[in-house]
Amino acid sequence: MSSSGHLVLIKQLLHVDLESGGLFFDVMLHFGTLLAIFVAFWGDISHLIREGFHILGDSFSNVGRFFENLTGKKRPYHKIVRSSYRKYVMLLIVSTIPTGLIGVIFKDYVEQANQIALIPACCLMVTAVFLVIADMVEPGSKRPKNISYGEAAMIGISQGVATLPGVSRSGTTITACLLCGFDKKFAVKYSFIMSIPAVLGAVVLEVKDLATLTLTQTDIIYCIIAMVVAAVSGYLAIRFMMGLIRGRRFKYFAIYCAVVSVASVIALLRG
Repeated sequence: MSSSGHLVLIKQLLHVDLESGGLFFDVMLHFGTLLAIFVAFWGDISHLIREGFHILGDSFSNVGRFFENLTGKKRPYHKIVRSSYRKYVMLLIVSTIPTGLIGVIFKDYVEQANQIALIPACCLMVTAVFLVIADMVEPGSKRPKNISYGEAAMIGISQGVATLPGVSRSGTTITACLLCGFDKKFAVKYSFIMSIPAVLGAVVLEVKDLATLTLTQTDIIYCIIAMVVAAVSGYLAIRFMMGLIRGRRFKYFAIYCAVVSVASVIALLRG
């Protein structure tokens, strides 16, 4: 629950130096996370990619037909959203827009928050509250065809809020999905798949600074190992989450987050 928050707290409370090769380390962790998501949901992702290209093709065709129709022709336009997976693609795009805007607008504030350990310590309590809510929400049955674009935008906003260290991205977005009445299994799937553009965006922002780093062979080996560990643990976590969502067991993670939050705040205030 919130790896970024845990890393900030570990660095502050245990005086662990994570600065050496830290940027490259972050990038490799992101790649590991992406690999886990692609492996876990490749069937859906490959279908979404195909439909995404079909949407682009139909959109360009419609633009061409628009100009043709200006000359007096009456060629019909292609219907863009004509299947469940096409609606799925559009929902993901809508969710990504507010996440991206929040990430860009508040980038400097989030970076500052990563330097203040008390912030993730308190935000872990926010995560605990979200997880309790997730357990309390009555299960819905919504899948792409029943989900509105407004709901997709709200879920995107929740993912943007989760850029704060200590606020679990998956916990926040799954809770938002459940509050919108999503089918439980689809809520988990949507939460992880919608993270792909956000993680890729974070990688792009970080990669441009990699050229300034001086890495040793040991740094590179450790980072590759970290990527593999992130991929394996991420895949197992996804599978575990898919099983967990069937019951109401998020409360156990909520208790863990609350305990870590209180203990961290006390430790930080004591110095």
